[in-house]
Amino acid sequence: MNEKEQSMVTVNDLPRDYKPLLNTREVETAIKDIKDFFERNLAAALGLQRVTAPLFVRGGTGINDDLNGTEQPVRFRVKEDGDAPMEIVQSLAKWKRLALKRYGYQVGEGIYTDMNALRPDETLDSIHSIYVD
Repeated sequence: MNEKEQSMVTVNDLPRDYKPLLNTREVETAIKDIKDFFERNLAAALGLQRVTAPLFVRGGTGINDDLNGTEQPVRFRVKEDGDAPMEIVQSLAKWKRLALKRYGYQVGEGIYTDMNALRPDETLDSIHSIYVD
C-alpha cells in the first residue's frame, strides 16, 4: 500500500491492534445504558426537559444548520404538502432556539433532545459516519 492509500481511511478501517472487549449486542446495551445515564443526570443537574426533535425540517427556512456552510442536506419533497421541500436535519442548534421560544421556556430553563441526523458530506472514518445520533 502506498502513502496515499495509507492516508485514506474507509468506513470499515479500524486500528490494526483493535480488539473489541464486548460483542455487538453488549456494545448496543452499553451505548443505551450510557445514553440513559447521561440524559437522566444532565437533566436533573441542569433542570432540563427532554423534547422530541424533528428528523426533517422545511427547506429554505434557515432552521437546518449547514454547520460550516459547505454541507448539503439530503432533500426531498412532500407530495401531500403541496410538494413542499424538506431537508433531513444536519444540526438542531437553530431549531432548539426556536423551540425554547415556541414552548415558552424562560431564562434559566432548558431543553435537550436525542437528535438523529444525516451528514452526507462528513469525512468517514472509524468514528465518523453520515448518520449522527
